[in-house]
Amino acid sequence: MMMKIVVFPMVVAVLTTAAQAARTQERFVQDRFAIGFWVDPPADQITDARYKEIADANFTLVHGAFGPRNRKEVQKQLALCEKHGLKAIVRSDLSRPEELPDSPACWGYHIVDEPNTAAFAGLKATVDAIRKNRPGKLAYINLLPDYANSAQLGASTYDEYVSRFCKEVGPDVLCMDYYPMLTPTADGRDGYCGNLEVMRKYALKYKIPFWNFFNTMPFGPHYDPTESHLRWQIYTSLAYGAKGVLYFCYWTPRGGEFPKGGAIISADGRRTRHYDQTKRINAAVKNLGPTLMKLASLKVIRIRPTDDPAAALQHSPIKTVSKGADYLIGIFRHSDGRRAALLVNYDHNYTTWPTVEFDAPDNDVIEVDQSDGKEKPARDDSPDMPGLQISLDAGEGRLFLLPAN
Repeated sequence: MMMKIVVFPMVVAVLTTAAQAARTQERFVQDRFAIGFWVDPPADQITDARYKEIADANFTLVHGAFGPRNRKEVQKQLALCEKHGLKAIVRSDLSRPEELPDSPACWGYHIVDEPNTAAFAGLKATVDAIRKNRPGKLAYINLLPDYANSAQLGASTYDEYVSRFCKEVGPDVLCMDYYPMLTPTADGRDGYCGNLEVMRKYALKYKIPFWNFFNTMPFGPHYDPTESHLRWQIYTSLAYGAKGVLYFCYWTPRGGEFPKGGAIISADGRRTRHYDQTKRINAAVKNLGPTLMKLASLKVIRIRPTDDPAAALQHSPIKTVSKGADYLIGIFRHSDGRRAALLVNYDHNYTTWPTVEFDAPDNDVIEVDQSDGKEKPARDDSPDMPGLQISLDAGEGRLFLLPAN
């Protein structure tokens, strides 16, 4: 005879809460903004000087899937990251799940780059094994961009590809790479934004952060980006709500695609001009980072030179901006209830100086100062002119906070 089991509501609630807490503990939770890269220094360059160089360029995350060749070198990499205040995603192919490194500097483990949907079932098993054996660590998987064809994706559309990845694998972070063409004869900006919108859609749906790689160097048909091109790719990602921006590449890889070299560090270890460019941009983004981590994306607004800004900006904290320029605006809700707007110059070649009217008095508009991360009254860059004048370098963005509705 079967015994009837009675579970009282209070017990159910306690058990459910305990189960939810256990699941939460298994999952990676991002606690700071990620500024990282593809291709870490090679094995013979896993040195204190090299990792200090990374930290000095204001990176926060080392993607360590290339340099270390064995477990000892992975541990050395992690020790240097810990010393210099860096987090790391390290190789997972050198250890069984129960033997993966568990350093305080280790955010997680690189699993695979650009998988097809046919790999999703196996990736789910890998993710589950890491959560079981290394709870709280990230099983890192980077997705294809939307210009991959259906055979590469294993799906009829890019939306289907990302949707299936979220459903079938259950990631803790969404990430993809997209390298827009930014040349006089090829403008890939709108395509880049389209891919970011898909990332944003599913990051919001599954309540997880998204990151993305962008181009830093000449390769294949791509020209060498200018500093404003780097800035544009980063601030555009921020406008869509990215919680991590990743450079392709840090250390210049060798091979047929990269005959010109020219990543942040050359193949023979020299700093290229991108090092100082990166250091400047990363400093600003790093200072914005604590605030960016508290923002939830509500909408993204594109205003083209021929658009009516006031019409486009309805139901946003900005009432209008000067007509005739090109803008991208991310609208957010701060965790404390305030509203936020990231105003980005969509032009990656020229500066713009819009007059901006917010829906609150100018005295109530706060800006997050990118020189130190502090909240300060919004800066008027032309106080002798009527209205609030905001200067934006090519590709630059500025973050404003406004009172709650």
